Formats: sequence, structure tokens, C-alpha cells
Amino acid sequence: MKTSKGLSLDTLYKLFIYVALVGLAISIIVPVAWVFFASIKENKEFYGNPWAMPNGFYYENFIEAFQEAHMASYMLNSVIVTFLALLILLIVALPAAYVLARYEFLGSKFIYSFVKAGLFINVSYIVVPIFLMLLDWDTALRSIGGESLFINNRFMLAFIYASTALPFTIYLLSSYFQTIPTDYEEAANIDGASYFKTMITIMIPMARPSIIIVILFNFLAFWNEYIIALTLMPGDNKTLTVGLMNLMSAERAAVNYGPMFAGMVIVMLPTLILYILVQKRLTQGMTVGGLKG
Repeated sequence: MKTSKGLSLDTLYKLFIYVALVGLAISIIVPVAWVFFASIKENKEFYGNPWAMPNGFYYENFIEAFQEAHMASYMLNSVIVTFLALLILLIVALPAAYVLARYEFLGSKFIYSFVKAGLFINVSYIVVPIFLMLLDWDTALRSIGGESLFINNRFMLAFIYASTALPFTIYLLSSYFQTIPTDYEEAANIDGASYFKTMITIMIPMARPSIIIVILFNFLAFWNEYIIALTLMPGDNKTLTVGLMNLMSAERAAVNYGPMFAGMVIVMLPTLILYILVQKRLTQGMTVGGLKG
């Protein structure tokens, strides 16, 4: 079907999609690029045209953010917490997802429905109950002569992160396991492989695209999480996002914008690097099933 000017509706639709995608890309790229350029400006440059290019590379902003604002220690805490959370999550979620996808047993459907129900729970709504529960455990531990274990503990924060991410991860992985033909498991069973060996050596490697998606999405969630980290880490073991908010408040009050934007770059850079590294595999994981052809 063509319009009065000879353009088909299909062409107009493609043109609209193209313009929309370009506009969306610009709306994302421009703010990110602006933050990068602002992070290398001297403070006096912010009082002129905010869209002007920096006069040079003022790297002292990053030095101040790392040294005076302790961003290095905050980054180390975030790295430790994110790595532990991903490790715990994969250790628990991979076997659970495989079993729920491949085997039926008493209560398996109820467990799977219970897991899917967790997708609709907003973690922000249960932060306070989690904090009060851990605080009670800490109080009971100190009452018998122990030390604080559940509050301001990086491992406990990682455990909470992994726990809150389990519903999404199990659901995604189990959906992918269901697309893989059972022929591989039957062949492994004929060769005498145990269930555990079949899962480790055959099924998990085949689910690598889905695992990469899980790692990327959960890395972004854990790395950028703020509310739980602020609530459960009131001491010195702050994560990078909490430290960034403190830095922004301090530098904004001191009218010192360079280190503030440098801190933003420090938070954004790992996620951008990770996305660039796994972009191709991420696309494959979203489009490829368990077996081609």
C-alpha cells in the first residue's frame, strides 16, 4: 500500500523506527558524554557555557575523588560485594533452575510458581524488615558476647543481593534450559554420566549465553544498587554508589563540581566496559535457542 506521494506504509514505518532509535541513542549518548567531559574540567569552567568543551584534561578531579573522597576503598567494597553476590547467585540458581526445568517431583510446580511470584516483589519494600531482622540477630549475638556480624558486613550484603535476585535468575535460566533438547542428556545417560556430571559438563556450558545475560543484568543491579547498601552498611564499608552520593552532597555544598562528575565516571566506567566486552554474546543469548536448525 502506498501513500499519495508514492511512499509505502512499510517504508514510513521503517523510517519512524529509525528516527525513534536515533533519537533514543542521542538521548543516552549525549548525557553520558557530557558527564565524561565535565569530569575533566576545572571548576572555573563550569561558570561559563556548560556545553563548552574542556580546555584541557584536568585529571586532578579523579585524584581528589580517589584520595579525599575515599572512592578507591568504596570501589573495592563494591567489587568484593558484587563478585561474592554473583558467585553465590550462580552456585544456587544454576542447579535450582536446571532441576525445576528438567525434573518433576512432589511440589516442583508449587516451588516454580513460588519462584515466579518473587518476580513481582519490589526489593525496596522489604529493606526495612530485612534490616530489623538482621539488627535483632546482631543484638542477640552481642548479648552472648559475640561481635556484630549481620550489619555492616560485606558478605551479608552480597548474600542479600543474591537472595533478592534469585527469582529473576532462576526463571530466566530455567526457561533457557527448557529450550535445550533432551537428546544431550539421554546420550550422557547412555555413556554412564551422573545427573550432576551431565549438568556440569553438558547443560551448563550449553546455557552459556543465558548465563552471560544473567551475569550482566545482575552485575548492573548489584553495582548500581543504593537503598539496601545504604541501609545495611552504616559503617565504613560503604559501596561505591553510597560513597558517590556522599561525594556529590559534599562537593555540591563546596561548589566543587569536577570531583563530583569524576565520581560519576568512576561508577559508570566498569558497567560500560563490561557491556562492550559482552555485547556480542549478549545479543546471541537473547536470540539463540538451545539448538539451531
